[in-house]
Amino acid sequence: MNMRVGRNSRAKALPAVAGITMVLMGIALLRIYGGARASGHLPAPPPADAPFTAAAKGSLTYSNDIRPLIEKHCASCHRPGQVAPFSLLTTQDVIKRAKQIADITTARTMPPWKADSHGEFLDENRLTTQERGIIRQWADEGAKLGASAPTITVKADADGWSLGKPDLILSPSKTYTLGAEGRDEFHTFVLPTNLKEDVNLEAVEVRPGNQRVVHHTILYVDTDGRAHKRAEAAGSDNYGAENGAGVPSGVVDIWTPGKQTRRLPAGIGMSVPKGSDLVLEIHYHRSGKPEPDLTKAALYFSKKPIQKHLRVFGLPVRQLWIPAGEPAYRTSGRFKVPDNVTLYSIFPHMHLLGKSMSVTISDTDGSHATLIDVPSWDFNWQNTYLFKNPVHMAPGQTIDMTAVYDNSTNNPHNPSSPPKTVGWGEQTTDEMGLVFFGYTVDRENIPAGIVVPDAGSVIRRGGR
Repeated sequence: MNMRVGRNSRAKALPAVAGITMVLMGIALLRIYGGARASGHLPAPPPADAPFTAAAKGSLTYSNDIRPLIEKHCASCHRPGQVAPFSLLTTQDVIKRAKQIADITTARTMPPWKADSHGEFLDENRLTTQERGIIRQWADEGAKLGASAPTITVKADADGWSLGKPDLILSPSKTYTLGAEGRDEFHTFVLPTNLKEDVNLEAVEVRPGNQRVVHHTILYVDTDGRAHKRAEAAGSDNYGAENGAGVPSGVVDIWTPGKQTRRLPAGIGMSVPKGSDLVLEIHYHRSGKPEPDLTKAALYFSKKPIQKHLRVFGLPVRQLWIPAGEPAYRTSGRFKVPDNVTLYSIFPHMHLLGKSMSVTISDTDGSHATLIDVPSWDFNWQNTYLFKNPVHMAPGQTIDMTAVYDNSTNNPHNPSSPPKTVGWGEQTTDEMGLVFFGYTVDRENIPAGIVVPDAGSVIRRGGR
């Protein structure tokens, strides 16, 4: 993730994420507004998963038992044009890969849900012990078909947009070709909105043109034309961005593989002022051959007035300097909450040396609760996790993040052989440690004229 927080620096503290008045999509369709109120009422731990109970021998079929699981957990990625390496939309696609599917689901490699969770997040793309057992038993007993089943369909409009026809589609003026060799590339494209009036967004969907090389994207809103001037100086509508997109405004979307687009809940929106530009920053990872890409962004406008702005705060680790050969380098970050806020989502981020990350709340009475635990980090499957019950926090509570890294030869993802000392940086071979929270400020009431002009600073002032 190309989030500028600091430079490689031995044993130096990383500065706080400056200027984050950011708004992040992917934290949407939150229909439940309960949640735990602060001061001694932290989220309760979820129940444990039940053990597997085998079905009668030979009774499991693709049509009745397997197809619903594939449609719910696999088809959004395992279809043409998406990140997965093969399609699972037809009966034949699944039957011929029955053993492989059973093996990778038994090993919990797929679906790629990395949080240790048991129902506390929306849209949990994880199989229960019972569901994994059903797939294993079905495959071991010969992958019986049952009644004929139609091709699996994935909800989308005729042009592939998952929420139907967008209000506005933006894209670069022409296809960009990524070179075959070299370091990862961060490239920025300026997308004029030409809006004649201010709008609020209820959803954004970014669709990479070439998922072989698009590792992730960040979509900013630029209100002062800074990105346009930078692109103009380069003689194009785009420019290289390894040192940052150079946009002082906020973020409206972060896309990572497997992300599902959702609408924001009623009354919450993301502001895009009239005449502003959207700025699309893409992290490209080269494939060894020239690759074309034309990534697009679809915007969905809020049809009703909003009460609050959705915002994002980024918490970095305090320091990051991982010695060569260190199998369990541990670092952390902390802040105190200075205002009443409501957390809707959480997005952990590390690179290839990442081993695990956990985030906890400490209440004023000394009690603790886990917001998220990712015990086995996977750089290729980073996700924005949506709280089923938004978490209310009060002044005085703290959020603690602990990140662990493996810079030894035992880490199969270590990009250096032999290992070398690694610090903070933007390249995939560098490291980062961040966690982002999508939230609203409770006291904000836009119709009543109570607007928090810089919600990011509300959190930053809490100190660490």
